[in-house]
This record gives sequence, C-alpha cells and structure tokens, in this order.
Amino acid sequence: MNNFKFFSSLFIIALSFVFIQCTSEPIAGPAGQDGIDGVDGTDGVDGTASCVACHSLAHREGVNTTFALSGHANGTSYLRGTSADCAQCHGEEGYIDYVTTGAVKPNTIDDNGTPDDTSDDKTINAYSSVSPISCTTCHDKHSTFDFATDGYDYALRSYGPVKLVLGGETLDFGNASNNCITCHQPRSSYAVPGPTADYTVTSSRFGPHHGPQSTMLQGILGANVTGSTAYPVAGSAAHRKNASCVSCHMGDTSNGENGLHSWEPNHDACKTCHTNGAPTEAANFTADMETLKTLLVAKGALTTSGSTVSGTFPAKIAQAVWNYKTLSEDNSKGIHNPNYTKALLKNSIEAAQ
Repeated sequence: MNNFKFFSSLFIIALSFVFIQCTSEPIAGPAGQDGIDGVDGTDGVDGTASCVACHSLAHREGVNTTFALSGHANGTSYLRGTSADCAQCHGEEGYIDYVTTGAVKPNTIDDNGTPDDTSDDKTINAYSSVSPISCTTCHDKHSTFDFATDGYDYALRSYGPVKLVLGGETLDFGNASNNCITCHQPRSSYAVPGPTADYTVTSSRFGPHHGPQSTMLQGILGANVTGSTAYPVAGSAAHRKNASCVSCHMGDTSNGENGLHSWEPNHDACKTCHTNGAPTEAANFTADMETLKTLLVAKGALTTSGSTVSGTFPAKIAQAVWNYKTLSEDNSKGIHNPNYTKALLKNSIEAAQ
C-alpha cells in the first residue's frame, strides 16, 4: 500500500512538470488591427533638407579647411584669455560669458591672509584655463528654424546690435556681421585723445589694440584732429552702406584659401561693385603712413618699429599717434573707409609737421 502511494506521488510530480513545460511557451493570439499611417512629408521642404544644406559633410569640409587657415584658428593669443582684461575676445570661455551675460568673470586678489599688507598681494586670473577659438566659440544653437521668415541665424551666439566698450555707441551691422563687432572694436584701456589738453601715454600698447575694424567702417573713434580735410559723416562709407563683414570676408572661396571661414576676402566678390577691379589700398595710404610715422618718430612719440613711446605729449601729437595706431591696426590699408582714412591721415600729418 505504501508503494502505491509512493508511485502515485511520483506520477503526480512528473505530470506537473509536463503541464509546466506545455504552458510556459506563449501562444500567439490573432493579429491586431493596423495603425493609421502618418502624413508624408514634402520632399525638399519638410524633414531635414534645410538642415543638410549647412550640416552636410560636403559643406562642413569647406568650413573646416578654410577655418584652419584663419587667424582665429592659429597662434597662441588665446592664452591671454585667462585674464579678465582680455577674456572677452582672446578665449572661448570669456567670449561666451560676455555675449551670454554681458560681462566676463572678474580677476580676484590673493592677499595671503594679510588684508592690511598689499606688498605680497597677487592677482588671480578670472579663468584658470582657456580654450582656443573654435566653432563652438561663435556657434551654439539656432534661435529659430523658420529661416524663410526669420532669416538664417547660423546658430550664432550673438547677432544683435553691439554696444561698444569704448564710447558706448551701439552699432548694428545686421545679423551675422554683428557677431564680428563684439571683438573687432577698440578696447577701453585708453581714451581717444582730446583736442586741447596734453596727453600722457603710459604704455607701448597705447592705441585701440587690434580691433578697430568696425569703428573704422563706421567712421568713428579716430582722433578727429583739426585740419584741412573734412571728416565724412559717420556711417556714410560705401562699404558700410552697401556691403557687410560677411559679404566681403565670407564669400565663396576661389582657391580654398580665401572666403568662407578664412575671413580672407575673395577679390572676385569685389567685382560685383568694382567692375574695373578693386583697389588693394586707399589712395596714397602707404606713402602717407610712412610720412606720418617719420614725423612722429622725430617728435619722440613713436619708435622706428612703430611702437608708442611713454611720455606726455601735446594734444595734436597724441591724436596723431592714436590715428597712426588705429589705421595700422585696422589692417585694411584704408579700404574699410577710404574717406575717413584720408581725413585722419592728412590732418594728422599737418598736426605733426
């Protein structure tokens, strides 16, 4: 009897394994009803066609190749971007902070725990490290995707009007060209010399620094020293009214070494307006600059290499030095604004004679 119960128990256990095995495999049910098809996009309009126009490998190759040739991509000037005085333009971190918040981080002072003793104080730079200028310095993300209505913003971080750090005037060159003004403007370290008071130069770096291109194009922030040549109305230059930073410096490339993101003008683009060929400098620019330099060296205001000399100078000599440095640093040989260039040069020469 006990054997019967034992074998019955084994049979029940074995049978349970069979049922478990049979029911562990899912049994497919009948097919469900198909969902509703989505709406087809329109070729070339909907979808990613407008994105591919800029973000394709073919387009980006030209951008990357020409950018690698540019002054923005080369050199070590970005290392100056650790200091608050230079961070606005010299490094990615400071530039992004400036266009995002309107200011860079400040330098701080390490007083070594002795606030009443300044002899061992050290300046701690605003940025402990800094990145070179790159794509992400100027470009972030689009503020609009309705390019047909709003125009292309090229995902620029800054494309609105710019308030100058020297003088406070606001310039509006239009959309993408405004992005250039943020850095291509005179720095605020030195004031433009006035017409009467003696002026003390305290540094060989006296002048507008490397960025007076926007103000030269506008025809402002030179030292309008009194002279026989009239100054044109600000904003009246042909290149200011009929061209832009982007149209002249970022056109199509003719040889892979100009246009696009090299910012080296493709002179073929100039033929749109200059049908007989564009000049490479304003009339008499090189000769007049050499004349002014010779006069200022004789006055003890410039070195033979063109650096400014520290000292106190009569107002007109200080104005002439400012103009020499402005025209030199503009680096367009007067092309940005020929009439303003002529007035600054001729009147400065008269003042220095």
